[in-house]
Amino acid sequence: MIVVIVACEIAFWVFVVLGLLARYPLRRPRLGLVLLALTPVADVVLLVAAALDLRRGATAELGHGLAAVYLGISIAYGRRMVRWADERFAHRFAGGPAPVRLDGLAYAAHCWGDVARTLLAAGIAAGVVWLLTVVADDPARTAALAPARSLLLIVLAIDVVYAVSYTIWPRRPRARSGDAVRERVDSHR
Repeated sequence: MIVVIVACEIAFWVFVVLGLLARYPLRRPRLGLVLLALTPVADVVLLVAAALDLRRGATAELGHGLAAVYLGISIAYGRRMVRWADERFAHRFAGGPAPVRLDGLAYAAHCWGDVARTLLAAGIAAGVVWLLTVVADDPARTAALAPARSLLLIVLAIDVVYAVSYTIWPRRPRARSGDAVRERVDSHR
């Protein structure tokens, strides 16, 4: 099962990279859009593979739980990951604007958005675990899926602590290189 998860993760990023290469350096935006639209196929393949494996009588293992976690994260964060990569490709290959680095309260709000996405990922993973348990139709064979939910709850707790810390102590704006030099010169006067 781990091999299928790794293959699906690789397929996700292959579709992203090929889509962005087609979109920007090759100047084929429609082909790029089609390739980017194929990224969810990796998620569907993973879900079907995990369900079929359990339906055939396999006992749930760590890999099945990781599949649920991967699906939750991929669905909750997938669009944002593609957008992140798209901004960088557009800047590098198409003269697009440089990616914006958030700071202050805008970054804190961004962190709270991550908390919401992680909560969504945990909910999706819990739903996938439930679905796999129903498909296997044998609670004894699916007991190993329970830690998957706990893993995402730990990640959610870390996300909350991270967001709270940046709400209390907002990220400072990064000084531009010329500003840093002027600050050092001014401080020595």
